[in-house]
Amino acid sequence: MRSRARPHVATLFLSAVLASAVLAVGGDPAHARTPSPSPSSAFRPPASVDGGAWPSGHLQGTAIDRRRGHMYFSFTNLLVKTDLAGRPIGSVTGLTGHLGDLDFNSADGRVYGSLEYKAAQAFYVAIFDGSRITRMNMDARTTDVLSTVHLREVVRDYTADMNGDGVFDGDTGNTPDHRYGCSGIDGVAFGPGLNGRGGVRLTVAYGVYSNTTRTDNDHQVLLQYDVRDWRKYERPLGEDALHTSGPASPDGKFFAYTGNTTYGVQNLEYDGDSGNWLMAVYKGKKAAFPNYGLYVVDGSKPARRGEVKGQPRPESGRILSLLPRGLHHEASGVYGYESGGQYGLVSLDDGRYYVAEAGTVDSGGTTLQTGRAVLNRWTGAVPNPFAVRGPVG
Repeated sequence: MRSRARPHVATLFLSAVLASAVLAVGGDPAHARTPSPSPSSAFRPPASVDGGAWPSGHLQGTAIDRRRGHMYFSFTNLLVKTDLAGRPIGSVTGLTGHLGDLDFNSADGRVYGSLEYKAAQAFYVAIFDGSRITRMNMDARTTDVLSTVHLREVVRDYTADMNGDGVFDGDTGNTPDHRYGCSGIDGVAFGPGLNGRGGVRLTVAYGVYSNTTRTDNDHQVLLQYDVRDWRKYERPLGEDALHTSGPASPDGKFFAYTGNTTYGVQNLEYDGDSGNWLMAVYKGKKAAFPNYGLYVVDGSKPARRGEVKGQPRPESGRILSLLPRGLHHEASGVYGYESGGQYGLVSLDDGRYYVAEAGTVDSGGTTLQTGRAVLNRWTGAVPNPFAVRGPVG
C-alpha cells in the first residue's frame, strides 16, 4: 500500500451511493475458534459501503464498528468515517505520513491503524477516537481525535545496517540493509496470541521491500502487543517533533514463510469464525515462489520455534504455519489463494467479509481516489476463496 502522501488535503467532497440488505450467513466450518464480540442481532450488513471519492492517496484499509453502524476508510493521508449507507459523518486530515491498514478495537471502541514517517525513521500505531470524529476536515494535529504509540522494534529492523558499512541506505529496496527487508509497517488486526496462550493482542505486520537478489526477505513478520496499558504511551500527533513513546519491545515476534512480497502484508485480518489470520499482499516477483495474493495463517497451530530461513547468520524464531488449503506450490511448500483484500479486508466472524475495491474518478480534471467495501462470503474455492454476496429479496 505505498503511495506518496501529500502534505495537505484539499477541500473534500464525497460521492455517496448505497444499498442495504438482509444477508444469509455463509462460510466454512470453523476450527480453532476464538470467541469474538458478537454484534447486535439487529445488525444487517449492507451489500456494500461506499467510502466516497477524494483528492488523496489511494485506499489502504477499512474497519467497521458494528454496534454504532460506522465504517472507516484509510486513504493514505486521510481517514473517512461513514455510516453503513455510505453517508459521510466525518474525516481526519493533516496527515503527512502514510496511514495504512485499519482495525476496530471493540474493547475500547477506537480505530487502530499503521502510520509511517520513513524519512524520520519513525513508525507508529495511530489510534483514532471515532466518537470524536463528528465533522469533515478535522485536523489530526490540532484536534483531539488522534493519539499515537511509537514502535521501537520496527525502527530497529528498518534501520539495521546489514552489510556493516556504517551507512543507512534509506527508503529503498535496492540494498542489503533493512533486517528481513523491513520497509516499515502496514497490516494491523486484533486477535488471539499467536503463541497459543490466548488473550487479545494487536498484531502489526511489516512492510517488506521487493528485492529478488537477497534471501533473507522471504517471511512475513508479525509483531504482537498487549494494548491494555497503552494509554501511558499515547501521545498526540506532533509531526514537527515526532515522539518515541512506546513499548521497548513487542510481546511476540512471528514469521510466516511465503516468499518475498511487494511491500509485505497490505491488509491483515483475524477471522473469529475459522480462527485463522488472512494476509492480503501485493504479489512478489521471485521465480522460486508462487507469488500468491492472499496467504492464510493456520490459527489451529501455535507458533513453533524453528529456522528463520535465508538469514545471513543462522537464526531461530517463532514460525507460523500456513493453512494447508487452497493453491499449493510444491517446490516451496507455500499455500495460498488469488483474491482481493489488498485495499481493505474486514471479517464479520461468521463466514462473511467486506473486501474493499479501490479506483479513481475524474472530476473536472482532478483525479479522485475512490473506495468501496463489498460484502463477500468465504467459500474456500480456488483460486479465489471469496464470492460476492448480493442483496436478498
